[in-house]
Amino acid sequence: MHSTKQRLIGAGLPMLLTHGYNDLGIQALLSETGIPKGSFYHHFKDKEDFALQVLDTYMASVHEGLDACLGDTSHPPLTRVRTFFAMTEQSYRAEGYMGCLIGGLGQELSGINEVFRLRIEACFSGIAARMAACLEEARQCGEIPGNCDVQQLGDLLVNCWEGAALRSRLRRTPESLTEMIDFYIKSVTAN
Repeated sequence: MHSTKQRLIGAGLPMLLTHGYNDLGIQALLSETGIPKGSFYHHFKDKEDFALQVLDTYMASVHEGLDACLGDTSHPPLTRVRTFFAMTEQSYRAEGYMGCLIGGLGQELSGINEVFRLRIEACFSGIAARMAACLEEARQCGEIPGNCDVQQLGDLLVNCWEGAALRSRLRRTPESLTEMIDFYIKSVTAN
């Protein structure tokens, strides 16, 4: 990736978390990075294209985290799930509990922009599918009951986490996130 484009995307992530899509002005981004307007439009068609590419970059890092945590077969599957969410909570903490970019953009744009609605739903579905695959491993090794619908559990996990992420953002504390993952793991392991 070209260094100018990388700088714009790197600055765009925290700005989108802080300001949201509608309140993020291109001029503010350019001022933050010291990059001229022409360079922005050399790399991005418009603000929507920019935000979608920031979202794609964010998702690439989410998938790196999923790979690192869920792919670590030296730990039991539910431990790997918990590790991913603990790592995500640490990221939220470092960002001042601004929450999940996917969730924030979804709340802001899904009712008014079909492109974002579809992309964000695909992001959540992809994460849920990765969780479901790990939960299937948990089912196969007896960590969770054999009659569980792991796809439903994966979807529920993402849904609950996103709600907890919103509460964490509102409260600027990790408690909602910790309580949610503790409750979820306890619930799925109950026989």
